[in-house]
Amino acid sequence: MSYFKKTAGTELNPSLARLGALTWILIYGGLLALVWGVWVGRGDEDAGWLMMVAGALAAAIGFALIYFRSRIKN
Repeated sequence: MSYFKKTAGTELNPSLARLGALTWILIYGGLLALVWGVWVGRGDEDAGWLMMVAGALAAAIGFALIYFRSRIKN
């Protein structure tokens, strides 16, 4: 399954495909780091907070890229 469905008469833009892939990597990776930071925070509070903040920041950037992508004209 591809990110963009190709229809007759349209060409796939590789830059937009990379942007889409980066968006989902940041969202899922950020959420994973955030949850992992909660788990690690039980043993080492400083490392846990660092992971939670970095994960939340990555997920927020990913969500912002969804908005950015919606504003781009093909």
